[in-house]
Amino acid sequence: MTSKATRKPVHLEAQGPKGDRQSMWEVMRKLHKAGQKITVLDVWMLGAEWAPKGRVRDYVTGLVAAGYLRPVSAEPGKTVQYELAKDCGLEAPRVRKDGTEVTQGRGREQMWRTIKIVGEFACRDLAQAASTPDFQVAETTAKDYCMMLAGAGYLTITRKGSPGTPARYRLVLSRWTGPRAPMIQRLKQLYDPNTGEVVFRRNPQTEGGDE
Repeated sequence: MTSKATRKPVHLEAQGPKGDRQSMWEVMRKLHKAGQKITVLDVWMLGAEWAPKGRVRDYVTGLVAAGYLRPVSAEPGKTVQYELAKDCGLEAPRVRKDGTEVTQGRGREQMWRTIKIVGEFACRDLAQAASTPDFQVAETTAKDYCMMLAGAGYLTITRKGSPGTPARYRLVLSRWTGPRAPMIQRLKQLYDPNTGEVVFRRNPQTEGGDE
């Protein structure tokens, strides 16, 4: 390792289990702010030691290809060191090994940011407001997400839906937990990466349908 940092105990890490990409990105930013160079080994040991080291190497390669990292030393036989060339903030860049953007989950992120801005809304309003020229959010996607957020108490229903009349929602401001969008997991549950908690489990037998 090139840095003298050691892995923090779990209770001192940021709250909640993170995806590999997010954990690795946070380590890179910490090393950069401490004036230290970034290596694959450091990132693996400090942020993703549960994952194959090759996954860290692939993410570093993708960040270089996308312009977020740049190598500052690459002598034959020695560990390659990198520095942060572009810091986009807390949220980890979603890039593949070739540097192209990963779009899975992007709609959810756009909706979460939009919900805080638009005030009261119907699902169609949210889908339209959260869509961009590069990425369109479907109304059905917005409906599924709103149902889960309402079930977890993040949204309040200001008007119940009925045939021909869509439900309307509003963000409960005290439930805004941070910038990272709560995500629907495969087990029909909502996980909040800001707190590291599963905040809602849906029961399809009583509610009907899948998310």
